[in-house]
Amino acid sequence: MTSLRALGGSDLSVFPLSLGGNVFGWTADQDQSFAVLDAYTSGGGNFIDTADAYSQWAPGNSGGESETIIGKWLAARGNRADVVVATKVGAHLQHKGLAANTIKTAAEESLRRLGTDYIDLYYTHYDDPTVPVEEIITALDQLVQDGKVRAIAASNITPERLQESLDFSDREGLAKYVALQPHYNLVSRDTYEGALQETASRAGLAAVPYYSLASGFLTGKYRPGQTVDSRRAEGAGKHLETERGRKVLGALDRIAQERGAEIATVALAWLAARPTVAAPIASARTVEQLPALLAVADLELTDAEVSELTAASA
Repeated sequence: MTSLRALGGSDLSVFPLSLGGNVFGWTADQDQSFAVLDAYTSGGGNFIDTADAYSQWAPGNSGGESETIIGKWLAARGNRADVVVATKVGAHLQHKGLAANTIKTAAEESLRRLGTDYIDLYYTHYDDPTVPVEEIITALDQLVQDGKVRAIAASNITPERLQESLDFSDREGLAKYVALQPHYNLVSRDTYEGALQETASRAGLAAVPYYSLASGFLTGKYRPGQTVDSRRAEGAGKHLETERGRKVLGALDRIAQERGAEIATVALAWLAARPTVAAPIASARTVEQLPALLAVADLELTDAEVSELTAASA
């Protein structure tokens, strides 16, 4: 039985790999999504990440598709209490920004689509600098007081605004961010490492990184001269053109071969071993993609392996 990790200062305990819901209702239809969700939970997973904006970018979608599918799955399986559901506010085209009223309305919509009366972890999707942190935190605190949200978190925020939010929560005795969702992986370390990570660490926040596999690049399927049929191929392929990308692949190849592990598993294990990180997020369009992701729970890299990857990605 994989041991669950505490999520910051909250009473939430999560599997060390969060399942990304961005593909549900986009590249994975309802049946495929149900199959992936079933396989993830059968493998011990309990931490599902979505957002009200998923997947409004796909033709014919208007946002909320992912939440709706997850809601139908929770209802069909009757397992709401066993799953930690994280969703986000602020990027839905109908509910943009973080004004207090927007947060309140968007949360009600998310609860309706998820078919539940509470959200375990509620993130601000992108910070909204036009709204004072006092207004944002007060609105989020109200949701916690009303029992509609168990814990709050932030994504895509500056260290300054994060600290300001934490200070206000402390000063007023209001709900306080317990987690942070940064863009962080072996080939993109600059956004998180430094001031943001230091702020999170000081406050005891758990990091739940997105793009953990750099849009698929860190699965090892992108190689010089190879064409990959994926909606994300262009974004992932650009890493092959950098020295950092090539060095990272080389180190991943070596360690994966030595440990008899998938390249994706090793890349996620490096993240899982980083300071503050509780659970990297990765999504799977098919059940076949899941074993390599779930295996991160059982792969602990040695200090030497972590150092080798850290040096390769410097």
